[in-house]
Amino acid sequence: MWLQMNKAAEDLYARLLQELDEDKKGTCKDPFVYEADVQVQFISKGQPNPLKNILSEDDTIFIMEKVPFEKEETDDVEEIQSEETAISDVSTGENVGPLALPVGRARQLIGLYTMAHNPNMTHLKIKQPVTALPPLWIRCDGSDPEGTCWLGAELITTNGSITGIVFYVVSCKADKHYSVHLVDLKNLHKKRHHLSTVASRGFAQYELFKSTPLDDIASASQTTITLDISWSPVDEILEIPPLSSTATLNIKVESGESRSPLNNLHRQLRFLLVLADGLRTGVTEWPEPLEVKSAVELVQEFLNDLNKLDGFGDSIKKDTETVKQDTAAVERSLESAFTARGDLDFAEQLWCRMSSSVVSYQDLVKCFTLIMQSLQRGDIQPWLHSGSRSLLSKLIHQSYHGSMDTVSLTGTIPVLMLLEIGLDKLKKDYISFFIGQELASLNHLEYFISSSVDIQEQVYRVQKLYHILEILVSCMLFIKPQHELLFSLTQSCIKYYKQNPLNEQHIFQLPVRPITMKNLYQSEKPQKWRVEINSGQKKVKTVWQLSDSLPVDHLTFHKHDVSELTLNGSLEEKKYFTNMVTCSQVHFK
Repeated sequence: MWLQMNKAAEDLYARLLQELDEDKKGTCKDPFVYEADVQVQFISKGQPNPLKNILSEDDTIFIMEKVPFEKEETDDVEEIQSEETAISDVSTGENVGPLALPVGRARQLIGLYTMAHNPNMTHLKIKQPVTALPPLWIRCDGSDPEGTCWLGAELITTNGSITGIVFYVVSCKADKHYSVHLVDLKNLHKKRHHLSTVASRGFAQYELFKSTPLDDIASASQTTITLDISWSPVDEILEIPPLSSTATLNIKVESGESRSPLNNLHRQLRFLLVLADGLRTGVTEWPEPLEVKSAVELVQEFLNDLNKLDGFGDSIKKDTETVKQDTAAVERSLESAFTARGDLDFAEQLWCRMSSSVVSYQDLVKCFTLIMQSLQRGDIQPWLHSGSRSLLSKLIHQSYHGSMDTVSLTGTIPVLMLLEIGLDKLKKDYISFFIGQELASLNHLEYFISSSVDIQEQVYRVQKLYHILEILVSCMLFIKPQHELLFSLTQSCIKYYKQNPLNEQHIFQLPVRPITMKNLYQSEKPQKWRVEINSGQKKVKTVWQLSDSLPVDHLTFHKHDVSELTLNGSLEEKKYFTNMVTCSQVHFK
């Protein structure tokens, strides 16, 4: 038996060390299988960490879990789960995500990890001095009375030598009737670690806004704005964070929020991306039109109106009034967040009509043919904003002098012409917002609106700028921050996107003063509230947490354990989950 355990500890250590070395070389790939029933995943710092919901951990770790059903080769080591446990049975046909190991198996693996690092185990065939591996965390199935959902082990090192280890036990329960007192948690920590004094630190997270499937029937946008608050000391369980706390806004915005006044701009951006993809690949996926009339009919009507008016005043007035009428139909909160431009020139008005009606390459050719003919005959002399470098602008300026270059509307030329005027229009729209709201200067925006790069890069940068616009408008709509905060957020987003690719999953974080957010959180229940008891040592702590969502992704609970009807009898469910983290410290020397 001892020989088997020694061999198991040696093999586990060697395999984990190999994975660590591969990660350093950049060759670490998918999770690997250990002893048929265990899957091991290496989580580097900065990668999504499932423990962050409980411990705010963001360091490099190993995670062990049960091998997914399709990877299993044997189930000899599985334990029969009690039918009385709160954890739901899982069907092999369902996509269940991460799977947990029985608590007994997890303890065995923690024991092997500990043996391999114990400097007193000199009989093991492990090269000395032993290299300290990252912490090991194991998903547990909660089948024990404590409801253990994680077991962890983290080494203690002094001057590069391994001197001890800290064991963590994380429990999770669905608990509507939780009862805990801060003094009891402090006494528990004192008794366990033989201490006379302890310190406490609180953390609360408030959900200021979150889009839901009901909110976003027409889109898959997921926008979340949360407020993280931390403070010390803690006086009582579930206390409201004091105004002296440290607070951070976390903002994640995916384009396409259904309640945003930017829906029309978002549609135009999507059409711009369709044109850019078509120009790059040669295949254009034309979207469904918004207009009943065809693109050719709309453009012909537009040209006829200009010819009759012999100018632009009435035409612009007409478009501006339409915008105002549309805006009046929106809530006042939306009006204050974004105001549509009314100074659209010929090319921009043309873009508005064509982007909502063009459904084929032939439409493009016919529309631009009509425009060329009107310019050549002198039927129209349209007005343009200065600064445009598009091919259509060049031809219009030439028409002022009675002569135009001959342009063959073949190949990619029609697509490029429409892409250019759309790009110019959206750049001006975005500039109008940032300048009008006094959130950025032209100098700040130069990277995003520069015409010195190729057109595909221009489109990509405009897409980044639009995401910043969505972030700001979402904040203005749903949390209504002060201008100073919006300005800081703008500069943070601009700095990020000058250095990073487009990433709508990125969470932008901004330090704020709690007093500026107190109206948003002081009367609300936090979605997560946590207290940490410690004695000055980072690794030795006791944690209690209450949350309204399941903080672990490998367990599920029966509905009767977690939900209740609201007072008005609606189907809305209130869910409460408690987590308890305890640890014990062992010294090797």
